[in-house]
Amino acid sequence: MDYIDQDTILFFDAHPDALPLYKHFASVLCSRFPDTKCKVQKSQISFYNRHLYCCVSFLRVKKKAALPPSYFVLSLGLNAPLESARVAAKVEAYPGRWTTHIVIASKEDIDAELMAWIQQAYDFANMK
Repeated sequence: MDYIDQDTILFFDAHPDALPLYKHFASVLCSRFPDTKCKVQKSQISFYNRHLYCCVSFLRVKKKAALPPSYFVLSLGLNAPLESARVAAKVEAYPGRWTTHIVIASKEDIDAELMAWIQQAYDFANMK
């Protein structure tokens, strides 16, 4: 499935430098989770199996000076807090449901560790 359409391009209108990074991310995600459905909204791009398991946004999870010049924020829905220096912010949105935000600034950030966390979020969303 192709996740790059006109709505996606418009979503990145204010952050054009992040679009190539997103394209790489979407390609990796699509190949790993081919049944994923994608929905472009005003403030985020959401990815679903049975339920929402991750989204891409430009949420301010750090002070502006601490953010790289080109990035997006990946938010994951998990059943437990994620302990890693890569986590920019986490909150228990509901009992037993943690929202974890990770700043993605390079293709190298989309590695096996990140994909394992996405797998956890995918599996957690599919259990509900």
